[in-house]
Amino acid sequence: MRKVVITGSGLITPVGIGREETWSALLAGKNGAGPITLFDATAYATRFACEVKGWEAAAGAWFDKRELKHLDRFLQFGVAAAMMAMDDAGYDGRKVPAGEEDRWGVFIGAGLGGVTTIEHTHDSGRAKGPRYGFSPYFVTDIIINMIPGLVSIRTGARGPNFSHVSACSTGAHSIGEAMRTIRHGYADVMIAGGAETTITMLGVGGFNAMRAMSTRNEAPAQASRPFEKDRDGFVIGEGAGVLVLEELEHARARGARIYGEVKGYAANADAHHITAPAPEGIGAQRCMRMALADAGVAPEAIGYINAHGTSTPFNDKNETAAIKAVFGEHARALAVSSTKSMTGHTLGAAGAIEAGITALALTRGVLPPTINYDTPDPECDLDYVPNVAREVRVAAAISNSFGFGGTNAALVLTRDGAA
Repeated sequence: MRKVVITGSGLITPVGIGREETWSALLAGKNGAGPITLFDATAYATRFACEVKGWEAAAGAWFDKRELKHLDRFLQFGVAAAMMAMDDAGYDGRKVPAGEEDRWGVFIGAGLGGVTTIEHTHDSGRAKGPRYGFSPYFVTDIIINMIPGLVSIRTGARGPNFSHVSACSTGAHSIGEAMRTIRHGYADVMIAGGAETTITMLGVGGFNAMRAMSTRNEAPAQASRPFEKDRDGFVIGEGAGVLVLEELEHARARGARIYGEVKGYAANADAHHITAPAPEGIGAQRCMRMALADAGVAPEAIGYINAHGTSTPFNDKNETAAIKAVFGEHARALAVSSTKSMTGHTLGAAGAIEAGITALALTRGVLPPTINYDTPDPECDLDYVPNVAREVRVAAAISNSFGFGGTNAALVLTRDGAA
């Protein structure tokens, strides 16, 4: 069976633009939350979020002024993260090598797509009417598959090209399905991940109406507190994560640096509720077990889990229950952390950002912490790497992602083949 390795990583997060800036911030326990600046949130129950800082100044490295004038923010993030990953993988000019075009594909998704453009166009259409109120770019700026479309146009990738849309599991599903595409011989290289920008009137208003988000407006930096007793909801974030995945021998033949192997993947459904996880994390249990079986990795070999860890009361206790059910006594020896404590919940981008972080944790021998962990919750009683990064070298890890609609994804990553 063909092995699939990670050779490039592009991260745009609320704590840093680029892989190294993000990684350094995570190890330092930096929190990305602050007052919302992307729209006037004065009247909203939640008035803070994890925004990407300094994007307007940085974006010129990947886009010209004409593109920046019309491309929705989620498209900018997704394309730029893909270009970062191409650079990191060592592909000069961010182009597919001549003769390989049909063997390269792109799977990059999002949860909601161009919400900012929808809002602005609705207002413009109402104010100016159908003749002057609509941009010719409106449709192409809101559809999610325009991220892989734009990436393929820039890079020359002519293989499988589409978007997975599965709420907060999107990024992980994209990477897992890309791995399978290579494993089964349909491509040799895949550019895969997720992007999201929903810190908007509709996004914040909608999640507030569901009572899913923290309202700790007086202390935004302490609001995302996964697995902690006083958690009161997630903190919405934005960003993108994109990985370059390659068939192992293809990567070795060109002397690529390898971050590790995408060893296993599973996807399933809770079949339970549109937002709430199944009791005891039954769906998550099955998903992790399936991913371990796909990888051929024993539960005892896993040393770290980058948890979905949203900081919501139900998710965290059910994910904890799922981990204990799958790993038994070994669950007490596992390190489990939620980097959402720093980045917030980046929704459709989360699974890809966290897979990239997990690969770095394996390669560099440091586990990022769960910050804001002050008061233990009796129902969440595992080792959550509280507050301080930990130097420990583990050979295998899981990255969990669970989405609305009861959709689950689990990735098993190992150091196999890593440089």
